Amino acid sequence: MNLPFDDDCCGWFRALPDVLEPVELTQQLDADVVVIGAGFTGLSAARQMAHNRPQDSVVLIDAQQVGYGASGRNSGFAIDLPHKFALENPDQEFKKRILRLNKEGIRILNDQVTEHNIDCQWRAAGKYQAAVGERGRRYLEQFSRLLDDLDEPYDWYSRQDLGPILGTEFYSQAIFTPGGYLMQPAALTQGLARALPANVQLYTNSPVLSLEPLATGGHRLQTPRGSLRAGQVILATSIYTREFGFLKNRLLPITTFASLTRPLTPEEQARYHGQYDWGVTPADHAGTTLRMTRDKRLMVRNTYRYSALYGRSVSARERNKIAAIHRQSLAARYPQFSRLPFEYTWGGTYAIARNFTNYFGLLAPGVFAAACDNGVGVVWGTIAGSLIADLASNRSSSLLEDIQAVTGLPSLNPPEPVSSWGAKARIVLARMASRSEL
Repeated sequence: MNLPFDDDCCGWFRALPDVLEPVELTQQLDADVVVIGAGFTGLSAARQMAHNRPQDSVVLIDAQQVGYGASGRNSGFAIDLPHKFALENPDQEFKKRILRLNKEGIRILNDQVTEHNIDCQWRAAGKYQAAVGERGRRYLEQFSRLLDDLDEPYDWYSRQDLGPILGTEFYSQAIFTPGGYLMQPAALTQGLARALPANVQLYTNSPVLSLEPLATGGHRLQTPRGSLRAGQVILATSIYTREFGFLKNRLLPITTFASLTRPLTPEEQARYHGQYDWGVTPADHAGTTLRMTRDKRLMVRNTYRYSALYGRSVSARERNKIAAIHRQSLAARYPQFSRLPFEYTWGGTYAIARNFTNYFGLLAPGVFAAACDNGVGVVWGTIAGSLIADLASNRSSSLLEDIQAVTGLPSLNPPEPVSSWGAKARIVLARMASRSEL
């Protein structure tokens, strides 16, 4: 079994003032429900299951610390709109269902942050989808038509409009959509973990090595130093779902990379002529994501790899090469900060399907999963986790009908090595086509 093997360079996690003390599973336990994976999906599933069945025992278990994996390694956007390929789906009802689901996911997160006073830089900041050149502007025109079809609000921003906001005139045009939120993702996941209901037991640094059905019903899970028996199991394991034998030839592991600077000094702030706490996503799918955080750091993300062995696929030498690519993108936007040091460069691995379909439902008797977020895990993971707990609890709702209508089976991949060759070639071609937007 290939276990999570994330690098120790994630800026969001390393910047946390304190983290939950790891609690490793070192005994044999019985539980009514075990949720594997303590990212956004697993945290939401465990919380909802505890609310649905307050008399039951729920165990949430993760191979690493909360916020150390993919959920703490993203760019820190909670996006309300259907994302990229989903937005291009010609079925309007399909997109409206995703909108309802995403907005409910944001509501859940907003309620949790407010109720538990989670300090994670959470703010209803919206987002800018920005173009550099003509290729990007064509994507923005298409984006605006899709938003018009959905009757979703947005505003156009010119280069002159963007300058005082972003502190750069690098972008020629952007569309601002008001419904998204920004946050520090590792801080948010840690805060959600601290706020779990009392009937949830959390174990970290405890990788599940095997998942086996019992003749008497339920399943047995083995960890390096303990074991669990559970009546039901929820897999909130993203790409690692295939390590348990499910969706094995249907998920592709993609690692995206980001770099985060140290905070701007007072002298550097004087040379920066923009606002703080905003986020830019690229008009071109393969372009550059950019953040200016509330604590005055710049984040750049625009590089991704096919990673057959997850974090083990990436060496320190390759991370240095990726940091150099990020440096070029930062310098193009902010020449005055061309030497501003990156404190951290890291990767995070997620699951993508060739048909961009999310999986949601029953995998085997007593085993449920919400898997394959296709790179939009914050909001999707939150609502999918909540609803998979409802499904496992036999609770119905219009939102459950929505998610069942827009999910399905990820398509089969070609056999190896054809699958990896195809994925790598597609990434290279996308980067070449998008080089003007990087």
